[in-house]
Amino acid sequence: MPDLENTSRSWERTSLSRALAAAVADLAAAGVTSPRVDAELLAAHILGISRGRLLLVDSLRPEELSRFTGLVAERARRIPLQHLLGTAAFRHLELEVGAGVFVPRPETELLAGWGIGHTAPGATVVDLCSGSGAIALAVADEAEPGRVVAVEQSPAALAYLRRNAARFPAVEVVEGDVTDPHLLAGSRGQVDVLLCNPPYVPDGTPVPPEVAEHDPAAAVFGGGDGLTVIRPVIALAAALLKPGGVVGLEHDDVHGEAVPALLRADGRFAEVTAHDDLTGRPRYATARRT
Repeated sequence: MPDLENTSRSWERTSLSRALAAAVADLAAAGVTSPRVDAELLAAHILGISRGRLLLVDSLRPEELSRFTGLVAERARRIPLQHLLGTAAFRHLELEVGAGVFVPRPETELLAGWGIGHTAPGATVVDLCSGSGAIALAVADEAEPGRVVAVEQSPAALAYLRRNAARFPAVEVVEGDVTDPHLLAGSRGQVDVLLCNPPYVPDGTPVPPEVAEHDPAAAVFGGGDGLTVIRPVIALAAALLKPGGVVGLEHDDVHGEAVPALLRADGRFAEVTAHDDLTGRPRYATARRT
């Protein structure tokens, strides 16, 4: 005799492919730039599997479909995907993120990679404007530093930073203002590598809803020309770095000439180099302390 209970339950299931197609259409209509990827990541999150394993799933249970459509609706309202997932991928890490902390971007992985490549075993590394800790924790994860200092001012961001840093013994979290010339005064002349992804978008620049409505403005906008924080960070870097130490600063794509010029004008740096991102846009500048 047929198992009527199981047969009934099978009719309650919804095809995953059909649910994904509907989600992709809704997200595309809402202006989400990667609707297929976002829909698949949300589905994988609901199911507790990796995105690559979605091929092995043919249907969703009613409760799974309800959660999925709810998350898709929130993403269509341009709530950041990372806020819905609770984490953001950065190099080999999954970082806890949410309201009040800047979501790390893939382009910043280039600056982190440069910093990792310049971190010798036992080195002292400082990450200014650390946010969720993406750069600092990537260095701790992939290099062999003796000490990593992650500096952040925002109380909300500090909460995420401390949670993310908890599993990295080499990382020290410091609450501080990177525009304060006396910041980390006890480390002056002792730092090997200083990295910073500061707020650098010029005020008034149009940004996507995910940024405008959810990223902290203080972590995005850097004054009228976008350099309000970068200027004092360059001076602080010169004070903290030991002779031969290196600095890497991310910047807006309109700053491809301005930030290298500021590093040269300081007079305490050599080997000033401009770096593009993978799209060919100016993205960060590096230099060596004389």
